[in-house]
Amino acid sequence: MGAGKARSMSSPEIGTDSDPQHWHEQTDAGNGNRLNALRAAVPGANDGIVSTAGIVMGVAGATSDRTTILIAGVAGLVAGAMSMGTGEYVSVSTQRDSEKSILRLEAEELEAMPETEQRELAKMYEEKGLDAALAEQVAAQLTAHDALAAHADIEFGIDPDELTNPRHAAWASMIAFTLGALLPLLCVVLVPADARIVITVLAVVLAPALTGFVSARLSLSPRLRAILRNVIGGLLAMGVTYLIGSPVGMGIG
Repeated sequence: MGAGKARSMSSPEIGTDSDPQHWHEQTDAGNGNRLNALRAAVPGANDGIVSTAGIVMGVAGATSDRTTILIAGVAGLVAGAMSMGTGEYVSVSTQRDSEKSILRLEAEELEAMPETEQRELAKMYEEKGLDAALAEQVAAQLTAHDALAAHADIEFGIDPDELTNPRHAAWASMIAFTLGALLPLLCVVLVPADARIVITVLAVVLAPALTGFVSARLSLSPRLRAILRNVIGGLLAMGVTYLIGSPVGMGIG
């Protein structure tokens, strides 16, 4: 099998000589906060689907009363959405604080010893494969243009103009969790009791498959693996909680 065919099967298409499409263009480079929000939303939706499905299936295993199932599902939805939003905000805020601290320290070093920092920048480009003369030229031009951005990029992979935004990530995660959680909740509450389990299982197979596909597209990773991981996780969560809920319901009854 040729390398070109193997690449097309395992990774997204990146264009041809006649129609160039680079992977960074497909991920909408330069819009880091939007991608950050999308990457927070996808796992948020998946968690909403799986965790709420686990709750309502566990309660459905114990009782067929719609009101009880609805109360448990809504409680799980609200608690999960708040937890996801808060957790994402704290996590991304910590990352942003770390980025700002790194940029502040780097700016202080550039102010205190600019020539040393420029030599360091040239050395890093030399280590990446440029010859010494070209590395020095590149370092000089980048330093003249924006020294802090140049050092932040090559040393830490940080763009000073595109720091992560915790509010975007938190809202994206919270809203996505809520939308994801509504799917199994509505299936269990609205579907007739005799078809409730089957419809909910089908919904929780299809929805995580979709979130797995989207996640793989965003991360440029193998799609089948991401889909199977999400679907198997969702089925496992529902199965375990239903098996636990059934004997509990029989014991209480």
